[in-house]
Amino acid sequence: MTTNAHQPLPRTDAFSNPLEVGRLLSHLLQAESLPALAQGIAQALADAGAGATSVAWWTADGGSGIQPAGPVAPRDAALLEALRAGTEGIDEFAGHHARLLARDAGAGIAVLHAGQANNGPLEAACALLAPVAEAVLEARHLSGSLRALARSEQLQAALFQIADMASSGMELNAMLRELHAIVGRFMYAENFYIALYEESSDALRFIYLVDTVDPIIRDADQFIPMSVMDKGLTWYCIRDRRPLMGSVPDIRNQVSGPLRDIGEDCFDWLGVPILVGEAVRGVLVVQSYMERPRYTAADQALLAYVGSHILTAVDRKLQQEELERGVAERTHALTVEMQERQRTVRIQEALYRIAELSHTAIDPDGFYQAVHGIVGQFLDARNFYIALLSPDGQRLHFPYYVDENGGTAESRPVGNGITEYAIRHARPLLVDMDDPATRARIEALQASGELGLIGRQSMAWLGVPLVSGDRVLGLLAVQNYASGHSYSAAERDLLTFISYQIASGLERQRAAAELKEANADLERRVQARTAELSEQIRVREDIERQLKYQVLHDPLTGLPNRAYLRDQLLRALAHQQREPGRGFAVLFMDLDRFKVINDSVGHLVGDALLREVAARFTHCVRAGCDMVARLGGDEFAILMDVTGPDAAMRMGQRIVEAMKAPIRVEGKELFSSVSVGIAMSAPHYTAPDELLRDADIAMYRAKAGGRDRVEVFDEALHAQALQLLEMESDLRRAMERAELVPWFQPIVRLSTGETVGYEALVRWQHPQRGVLSPAEFLPVAEGNGSMEALDWAVFTRTLELLPRLLMPGQYVNVNFSPRHFRSPGLVERLMGLLKAHQVLPSQVRIEVTEGALLENAEKIGQVFCQLADQGVMVALDDFGTGYSSLSYLHRFRMHTLKIDRSFICDLSPHEEGRSTAVVRAILALSQAQRMEVVAEGIETESQRQALLALGCELGQGYLFARPAPLLAREPGLDGRLQECAEGS
Repeated sequence: MTTNAHQPLPRTDAFSNPLEVGRLLSHLLQAESLPALAQGIAQALADAGAGATSVAWWTADGGSGIQPAGPVAPRDAALLEALRAGTEGIDEFAGHHARLLARDAGAGIAVLHAGQANNGPLEAACALLAPVAEAVLEARHLSGSLRALARSEQLQAALFQIADMASSGMELNAMLRELHAIVGRFMYAENFYIALYEESSDALRFIYLVDTVDPIIRDADQFIPMSVMDKGLTWYCIRDRRPLMGSVPDIRNQVSGPLRDIGEDCFDWLGVPILVGEAVRGVLVVQSYMERPRYTAADQALLAYVGSHILTAVDRKLQQEELERGVAERTHALTVEMQERQRTVRIQEALYRIAELSHTAIDPDGFYQAVHGIVGQFLDARNFYIALLSPDGQRLHFPYYVDENGGTAESRPVGNGITEYAIRHARPLLVDMDDPATRARIEALQASGELGLIGRQSMAWLGVPLVSGDRVLGLLAVQNYASGHSYSAAERDLLTFISYQIASGLERQRAAAELKEANADLERRVQARTAELSEQIRVREDIERQLKYQVLHDPLTGLPNRAYLRDQLLRALAHQQREPGRGFAVLFMDLDRFKVINDSVGHLVGDALLREVAARFTHCVRAGCDMVARLGGDEFAILMDVTGPDAAMRMGQRIVEAMKAPIRVEGKELFSSVSVGIAMSAPHYTAPDELLRDADIAMYRAKAGGRDRVEVFDEALHAQALQLLEMESDLRRAMERAELVPWFQPIVRLSTGETVGYEALVRWQHPQRGVLSPAEFLPVAEGNGSMEALDWAVFTRTLELLPRLLMPGQYVNVNFSPRHFRSPGLVERLMGLLKAHQVLPSQVRIEVTEGALLENAEKIGQVFCQLADQGVMVALDDFGTGYSSLSYLHRFRMHTLKIDRSFICDLSPHEEGRSTAVVRAILALSQAQRMEVVAEGIETESQRQALLALGCELGQGYLFARPAPLLAREPGLDGRLQECAEGS
């Protein structure tokens, strides 16, 4: 945008000349900034005779000013503050007025003047200038948006470039220079460094550093301890984990402690920690040493944003370089290893060839010559010889001698030559006369007479004794006469290996005789090893048989287990298909009251009882014909061949009779009976599980019939099983369809007949079978594990009906299965439902049976206390019929005892029946425990009178009302219960 802000404004008299006004407005529209616009407007107002006026401006980043320039009076400052806060129109303070010309995106411009509010020329001028100011502000806002968009696009392109560099083949240093250039596009970054922080060593690594002033040099591969930079700018940036920005004096006020000067002083400094989660991974720093516009919060935010991407790129590049370095090192190591292996293979092949020659060569000269050729493949062997001692060790022979100068070696008495020296010491000797230390040692030996010079002096000599066992046979040697041709330790080792093969060849004849003896010894060892392996095979077969036995047998009783039984059943079914006339039977046995015995006397006694039971069952069957198996827990089974059900029944009776006698275990006399179910083989059985299932059904029929008896599976039982399965399916659907509804039976005050509460009793409105009583479906719910869901469904429905059922002061009792008290969130769920239905805790009481108190008394006691604390009372139902009513009564916070109907039926006010003493004791006990008592099953007036005479206040029964559903409120019914003949 071109600006003429510094050119003289065209003058006009109260904006009366349209041409001049147009020039003025055009001039103002070209203002490049708010100060320039304010200056132009101030001059125009002064030329228009608007009186004593000034023009104020402000921006969103806190900048502001006034034209003509000068200090702002407090009254004008108050007006400006009101305008910046959003006040529209003209404001007055201490005789001064302000008119807002324009405001946009936190920026604005306004006219301040003194005098009267209604200034005609000023209002006319402001009306003309306001659109110009709005246009300039909007253009400024759009220009800023374009710059922000361009900067955003530039930043996005930079991030893409950073990502591309991280995945490219660019070297790390080149990438860091490019990153420096990218940062420099967005801010002044001539002085820039990146440091990575290693938390485990508490050290920094300056992977990139460019500083035009500070002479400090940081090695990019060196980790510098944080203690070296203690209390410095970089140190605080990492320790405080927050950015630092400004001059050094400014930063002193930002850090958490004293600041130590490190390096050259800078004019401006901006450091941003690079965070990954809560951990600091490094720091990015830019700084300037010359006066220039300081870094801004936008620079800080940008550097922090770019920093995370730079860290990602650097991490990837470092990992890439580390991987490439590792690959290169591993490649080099593999190359060296491969070369070494190839050399080892060549050496091994050479040793094999020498070994083969030592056993196959007939001509010794050919053998020595072949050895020379092999040795020459690995070291300089232009001068090579083999020396052998005579059998008496007095002379030295040279059967093979090659010298590049044509020299020869004759047989001689053993002397003090270097060959004899190496033989005497019986170890390899490596001589390098170019080595001063070696030369000095050789000269010392020669001076002492221990070593003499025989023949021409060699500059490098390597000799290896030929050793066989503990005897030195001779020497293998190579030598060089020129300087600079020494032998290495590796070549010494190689020649040592070769010497073993040569010595082996020399000892071949002697070894031949020893080989014969060795073969005989080997044959003896093979025989011994064969016998040892045979024994190991036998032991392994025994172990396999034992493992197979353990897999198919019960470890406690030693009987076949379920897997073994299923396998035998498969065989029996296959046999029956081949021979249809052959039949068999499966007897399924389950001990009665075994859980009570196990819980009372302990598992060890229970295990001993099971072993004795297994023994008794085994004595009942025919050895070799029938099989007893333990299926798990206290369940057993028998597989027997039969021709009809009579034999199976007789076997079942024998099993039942076998359990009549007491069982003595660890000084205790235990009694247990058994229930037996029998399934006979039939053509429709195709799988073992079908037979076990039907035998199990028959066994449960025996338990239901009184236990200690035998039942045979028939079609009636099959039909019952199918009916049970259908009932289970219908029951699950009933809960989904809300077919389970509560019926209510009143609890009344016996003296007046007043209803004090109700007991909610579940009924099933079956779509085909009509209303079903609890006895018809609750056992099914207990058996399939849906009892809890059923209780919650009925409880929820009961809460929905309470507003229509209860009068003030009344309550309702709901029955809860003992299973609920195993759930950890029972109290929270219960109170949540009460709150959701806006029901008071005092309006609901929980009824439990005595059986619930036996499972986990401590936990149930805690639940009762939590319910009582929340205001929900607990009632003990069917009191007097359980195992331990009196022993547990005082341990639980219960509000009500409900006397079982079995104690009410023979009560009479005129005579003492059998139950009178029991009821009197219960009432006395409840009074001592301050508990409420409700008598159940009151059907006659004489029973009511007897209870009143005994002091019982509350009761329920057919005498007062039968359970009935709640009808919709009708005139005259007052929402009460429908009379129904259905029993409870």
